[in-house]
Amino acid sequence: MSFFQSYRSRLELNGVNFIGESERRGTPRSLFWPWAAGNVSLLALSYGSFFLGFGISFWQATWAAIIGVVASFLLVGVSSLAGKRANAPTMTLSRAAFGVKGNVIPGLLSYLVFVGWETVLVSLATLATGTVFHRLGHIDPSISKIIGFIISAGLTIFGGVLGFQVIMKIQKWLTIATLILTVGYMALTASKIEWHAVQAVHSGNSQAFIGALIFGVTGIGLGWVNSAADYSRYLPRHASSRGVVGWTVFGSSIVPIIMVIFGVLLAGSSKDLSTAIATDPVGALTTLLPTWYLIPFAIVAVLGLIGGAILDLYSSGITLVSIGLPVRRHQAAAIDGVIMTLGTIYFVWIASNFFTPLQGFLITLGVPVAVWSAIFVADVILRKKDYAEGELFDPNGRYGSWNLTSTALLIIGSIVGFGFVTNQFASWLTWQGYFLGVIGGKNGAWAYSNIGILFALAIGFFGHLVIGRKKIARQESASR
Repeated sequence: MSFFQSYRSRLELNGVNFIGESERRGTPRSLFWPWAAGNVSLLALSYGSFFLGFGISFWQATWAAIIGVVASFLLVGVSSLAGKRANAPTMTLSRAAFGVKGNVIPGLLSYLVFVGWETVLVSLATLATGTVFHRLGHIDPSISKIIGFIISAGLTIFGGVLGFQVIMKIQKWLTIATLILTVGYMALTASKIEWHAVQAVHSGNSQAFIGALIFGVTGIGLGWVNSAADYSRYLPRHASSRGVVGWTVFGSSIVPIIMVIFGVLLAGSSKDLSTAIATDPVGALTTLLPTWYLIPFAIVAVLGLIGGAILDLYSSGITLVSIGLPVRRHQAAAIDGVIMTLGTIYFVWIASNFFTPLQGFLITLGVPVAVWSAIFVADVILRKKDYAEGELFDPNGRYGSWNLTSTALLIIGSIVGFGFVTNQFASWLTWQGYFLGVIGGKNGAWAYSNIGILFALAIGFFGHLVIGRKKIARQESASR
């Protein structure tokens, strides 16, 4: 049997459907590998520079990273419970809160997040690989990037299209290999840390600290909530709920926190490194390495970033099917692969500054995604019984076609959230921040804290707890 025939036999045919009893196996511990692989990335080292960019000290950045990462992945852990309890993808289960047809709104938002992040990660892997190849062989920069692009995009599409079984298998080895090589990078660059320079970085005010914390929430964990159940849905329903949450949070948080803190130390020691990271967040890290470690660096850069990109491409395919595209999951993933390819070409060969479009993208989509995430988490907490499986596909069933209260909550939360964030990364985004006048204006102390994300989370979570409680009780009391 050829290589491709072997992996074709493992092609996952499940999509938005519920997983049959015969396919449910494993333990919560197995969730460690996909979540660790999806978040063990050298990009986390560059995030250290981004945190300091808010004008805060080392210790403030450390606490912002710890609180932001753990809090955001706690939402992911709770959302994973829905997959274990119902054995269906996240965006299928979201229909219970928004209606079978109404769920197309959060579905589209989630799809944009997935496609955006997979494009960002493959772009970073392309830039990093191109930088390494150029330093090693003095290859023309354009050719180096093309080589990196082919490797990165090819691996991502391969894993995302084949699906769950292949992902769970390769993510374990991706995690182990990436961890080993990352430890090697940290050992070789630890001597570059100048503690006196790090200590000399002044502390920022509370608004700057909150801004960094919110960046940690939106930039690291929040974007995974809409895919949480995709990886827990194959677990038996009797699996430990505490284990599902615990292994999800632990697997996804522990390494990013350590790497962000180490990245803060590196960035705080060198202004030149911080400047370079803004243009090439991962490739800039090669400037600290001896030449002989560039090949291992290229491997860890690609593996770490591709681990996350594969998860995004896989879930984006499921989401595209959930909002009504009449194709199979693997076909939808292939379509997303084409879109990702075009997006990567823009980021790598057209965009002049990488961090600017990235931050604008995170802030803009972060607001409505925060509202939806909070609504979904609250919905999972409120439900005491299993979902009525067939009725999640029936607009005339107990979940209805449209849940107008949840939709209204999403709109209100987004309006409020957009009103309290600033986004000057593109001319078409400067309309945001229209409520900041009540707390000092667009140039005031709270202007760049992006506190609107916290307002969006609070409105979605507490709003659904209050408004959705009775409707959920009626749904669960309905005859099956």
